[in-house]
Amino acid sequence: MKIVIPGGTGQVGTVLARAFSRGGHEVTVLSRGAVKKGPWRVFPWDATSLGDWTSEFEGADAVINLAGRSVNCRYTPFNRDVIKNSRVNSAKVVGAAIAQCKRPPKVWLQASTATIYAHRFDAPNDEATGILGGSEPHASDTWRFSIDVAIAWEREANAINLEHTRKVLLRSAITMNPDHGSAFDMLLRLVRMGLGGRSGNGRQYVSWIHEADFIRAIYWLIENDSIQGAVNLASPNPVPNEEFMRTLRESWGIGVGLPSPDWLLEIGAVFIRTETELLLKSRRVVPGILTKQGFAFEFPTWREAARDLCDRWRESNGSNSK
Repeated sequence: MKIVIPGGTGQVGTVLARAFSRGGHEVTVLSRGAVKKGPWRVFPWDATSLGDWTSEFEGADAVINLAGRSVNCRYTPFNRDVIKNSRVNSAKVVGAAIAQCKRPPKVWLQASTATIYAHRFDAPNDEATGILGGSEPHASDTWRFSIDVAIAWEREANAINLEHTRKVLLRSAITMNPDHGSAFDMLLRLVRMGLGGRSGNGRQYVSWIHEADFIRAIYWLIENDSIQGAVNLASPNPVPNEEFMRTLRESWGIGVGLPSPDWLLEIGAVFIRTETELLLKSRRVVPGILTKQGFAFEFPTWREAARDLCDRWRESNGSNSK
């Protein structure tokens, strides 16, 4: 297959580019910088305007747009504008490029996020019955901003009418892989430092997906012509934060982790220039479409996934790593 990944130099993009390349497929990553992390081709683009890069879309089997400024920052007015505009503008220009193709891609997989759903504990959010967030009582301004970005992101992609290209919106949970700098790597670092206790009251749900299932789901979405619209990419078994961190500690072999109350997380977030949303918002998201259509998860539970990820982290960093 011919796969084009705009914005594919981040953690998730590298996971996909590596997997498709190892599978023998032709992979091109569109990047604003000359970042090359593997044997795949990297082609420059500005993520805002049409240019020579549009020729890469001709005859592609799939375009997987992951472009967008990292949300791992403080939500200052400037950063908010950059985060939102980078997502909306890239979706707009990718859609425009596909629309002008003589041999358009078969499918456009457009990144979205599981954060679009409401902060809740009472029931899981699937694609059919899930509640979009933004109006929850006591929701913080930063949480409402993230949801506003996700809705605007999807709205821009949906506004583009493409007659010959199927469109899928990837409402992805946190993709767990053992690469350096990944979300799993950062969580494991807390565990190894003895700080891997619950965050806040620990009741908030954590939705996640193992990288192997994320890759397999992307393949499945490319090959399954009947699927379009929003699709949740998440394990079928989200767990409360307290259980999530306890299972990670047990998988690593550490029995105790200091908890982090809300006030301490807020102070820490200021110092490391990020937001507490990742740890404190309850993301109880489940894969309704994948499950109903018969997709089989290799790692359906966090215990299985955590053990595999810890083992692979040790293999990558040395068997004696603590």
